[in-house]
Amino acid sequence: MNNSVGNTGRVLWAGLRALLVLTVLCGVLYPLAVTGVAQVAFPGKANGSEIEDASGKVVGSALIGQTYLAGDAPDLRWFQPRPSNGLGTNSVNTRYALILSGATNRSGDNADLIRWVTDAKAAVVRDNSVNGYTVKPSDVPADAVTSSGSGLDPHISPAYAELQVHRVAQRNRLDVAAVEKLVADHTDDRVLGFIGEPRVNVLKLNIALKELLTRG
Repeated sequence: MNNSVGNTGRVLWAGLRALLVLTVLCGVLYPLAVTGVAQVAFPGKANGSEIEDASGKVVGSALIGQTYLAGDAPDLRWFQPRPSNGLGTNSVNTRYALILSGATNRSGDNADLIRWVTDAKAAVVRDNSVNGYTVKPSDVPADAVTSSGSGLDPHISPAYAELQVHRVAQRNRLDVAAVEKLVADHTDDRVLGFIGEPRVNVLKLNIALKELLTRG
């Protein structure tokens, strides 16, 4: 009996010691080591890929999309991102309504998805047709009317950025060529030349647009 109790006590004490050691190793030392290495080797990425404007103020992340609104409607002075239909919304983050990353999970023949795409295409055509430049429904790229798989994509295609150039130029009284150059300067190529598609980070593009307006 005494041997049994003693053996049980030793087993429990060994388990407790293992728990304490592993807690310190895996719950304290390892996270601190990983965080330290990340801060030294990749400080920007480790801190959320934050983007600063010309004044040094953090205005967002290179990894998370934002909306640009005037009241409840898109602020047409700025380049607009992809639609942000997703899993859920919040009332705290006024810059981006989504609170959960994920797709809409609607099938191609879903009535809600068809209505979203139809309404989005009509809005893109209406908003971006200006004097001397008319957008046709066939000109609208897919990313202008559909959300990404995460719903949080910070990028748009060069085609969608170029489609918005005339509207942005007119709204801000800028030369079209100057705005086209902004888009070209902020178009990222495929990773390693063959992975993914060319893309434009909307936040970075709008920061550059703001700087251009300030200089002008």
